[in-house]
Amino acid sequence: MGTGRVLSNLLSGRRAGLGVSTLALVSSLVLLPAAAVAQVSAEPAPEQSAPAPQVEGPIIPEAEFEAALPSLSGDINAPLEPMQDFETPATPPMTTETTDADQVVAPGVIDPNAIAPQPLSAEATLAEPLPPLATFEVNPPIEVAAGTDTKPVEIRYTIAVAGLEEVGLDDEFEALSALEEGDGEAANATQVAARAREDEELALRLLRSIGHYDATVVSAVEQNPANSGNLRAVLTATPGPMYRFGSIEVKADQTVPAGMILRELPLKVGENIDAARVQGAEANVSLKLPQQGYPFAEVGQRDILLDERVFTGAYTLPVTTGPRSSFGTITTEGDPVFEVDHLQVLTRFDAGELYDSRKVDDLRDALIATSLFSTVSVEPQRTGTPGPDGTEQVNLLVRQNKGPARSLTAEAGYGTGQGLRVEGAWTHRNLFPPEGALIANVVAGTQEQGLGVTFRRSNAGRRDRTVSLTASANRSNYEAFEAFTGTLSGRISYDSTPIWQKRITYFYGLELIGTNEDVFDFDLNDRVRRTYGIAAAPLFIGFDTSDDLLNPTKGFRLKLNVSPEASVQGSARPYGRFMVEGTAYYPIGDSIVLAGRARAGAIAGISRDDLAPSRRYYSGGGGSVRGFGFQELGPRTTEPNPDFDPEDEDSSPTVFRPIGGRSLNEFAIEARYRFGNFGIVPFIDAGQVYDSTLPKGSDLRFGAGIGGRFYTNFGPMRLDVATPIARREGESLIAVYISIGQAF
Repeated sequence: MGTGRVLSNLLSGRRAGLGVSTLALVSSLVLLPAAAVAQVSAEPAPEQSAPAPQVEGPIIPEAEFEAALPSLSGDINAPLEPMQDFETPATPPMTTETTDADQVVAPGVIDPNAIAPQPLSAEATLAEPLPPLATFEVNPPIEVAAGTDTKPVEIRYTIAVAGLEEVGLDDEFEALSALEEGDGEAANATQVAARAREDEELALRLLRSIGHYDATVVSAVEQNPANSGNLRAVLTATPGPMYRFGSIEVKADQTVPAGMILRELPLKVGENIDAARVQGAEANVSLKLPQQGYPFAEVGQRDILLDERVFTGAYTLPVTTGPRSSFGTITTEGDPVFEVDHLQVLTRFDAGELYDSRKVDDLRDALIATSLFSTVSVEPQRTGTPGPDGTEQVNLLVRQNKGPARSLTAEAGYGTGQGLRVEGAWTHRNLFPPEGALIANVVAGTQEQGLGVTFRRSNAGRRDRTVSLTASANRSNYEAFEAFTGTLSGRISYDSTPIWQKRITYFYGLELIGTNEDVFDFDLNDRVRRTYGIAAAPLFIGFDTSDDLLNPTKGFRLKLNVSPEASVQGSARPYGRFMVEGTAYYPIGDSIVLAGRARAGAIAGISRDDLAPSRRYYSGGGGSVRGFGFQELGPRTTEPNPDFDPEDEDSSPTVFRPIGGRSLNEFAIEARYRFGNFGIVPFIDAGQVYDSTLPKGSDLRFGAGIGGRFYTNFGPMRLDVATPIARREGESLIAVYISIGQAF
């Protein structure tokens, strides 16, 4: 009975989780009968030289053995008793007594009665207990531990994916895959398997994101080929059925107009339940409601209940609209730059108008564009005050903190015939609040030098209206003329800005100019200096449908300049200067834009020789006809060369110098090819300057070239290289132009 109970408990112990080695050990202890133990112990060792003494009877009496066993339950299904209930057998005491048979053996003498130790059998060796782990030396040898592994173990693997290309997810999976990121290399097979499991989850998420909610993905890592050490990771996706919208419901208060939320939620019954489309539709609701009078609208957590029988989902979206609102007043806090009255000048809405978040964003952008703030924000605030048409009045809180008002700027350019030109400016943008700026600028170049001071008030009584007063002194030294010019001017303009590019822009103003210039006198056949006094009232109007100020890719622009002027040189001579220009931009695909320009100018009411050289029309240069030097086109004079050297074969006794004209026409076409942040622009330009009042269109000169573009966040940087077609004597062979912005 004792043996059966133990077996029963061992069986239940296996069910309870006892280890196999423990079972084997206990069985070996309790299943052998005592007589068998005694018999095994009494057998003589093989090939024993002397007979071993016989042992009669069991080593341990049966009764004593049974008494030493712990009491066990009689229930065959009972679990094993706790291990602590078992007693460790006591070690037999060592004895020091000797018998008559014992003999004292001198050191170095072999006892004839001693039994020689016998080698253990294989079975006995296996039964020996394992040595404790603590006895093992786990530290590597010093020479190994101090060494560095210069050749880490590395394996290579390939990837095979099935089931994703059919549903259009292969590219997205490849972009996010951990296996693909590993580039076919790993430290060991375990790492490859871990990446494959990660990609299982990725593929499953991607499949569910487009409506395959019953999809399964299985990965496996195998030798490829067998026993080669190279691995292949295989992912097999089974998309399963596509789930579609069975119903779409919005839980929200009534809006004005009714059904606004469903109209702005671009989801339809029968469409795939695509996660990207769902998120985009909900984002559209969050965007559109504040634009239509609901500044405090909040989109809640969607709920999609799937029906596995028909593979549809019932979509429910809770929306808290908040009150329908209208604009109220503006308040401000913080370290103010502007008072409330100037903040109201910058707004594009009136009090009582239906709330529109786009106009709030525009106000914030306008404040940022002044560059006078370290931090600025505009937030709607509920008031609970009734507004018009059943709305609630919402006030705007402008939090503003001053930033640095002073800045230094610089710009540089180079053009053949115009030379190097560098301009720097110091600006205090709020020296005369609000937005009254003082600007001091200096021009340093190879052919132009100057100083100027400008007072400018931005947003003067109206958003984007600028009033400016300028005083400047310049020296210009070009092939056409040399001039010392002083100018006093005032202008009022309504300008486009990067924040708000306008369809219609304009300016008007007044200029008083005094200039001393050298001019070629045909009667004297020589150059003389004359002083001119000029009064002008320039006017400009522009119409712009292009999509960008510095880098347009579509649309067109029209510009008209009219300047009634009077030249005083002994007597006043009134005349008029006119210029019309049109540019157009047409995209071809995503990377090419065809751009074209046409321009014509005319001066009426005065002869060319009575007109100051600096007020005449010239053509040629980076913003005109590329391939020619600055002001190089048009009528020329043949003059003695003051630098003529008879001993120099390349020196000419005469020089050709442009003298300008009263009319011009120019044309240009270019193909702007962009790749990334770079671009290539081949172009052809044409133009000519005439002495007549109106341009004739004859004797057009052509230039051709190629340009490079580097696109930055503030506009493209331009490098153009061009050459004149059918070049004439005295004209440049190669012209180079470097600047910021497109040519037109």
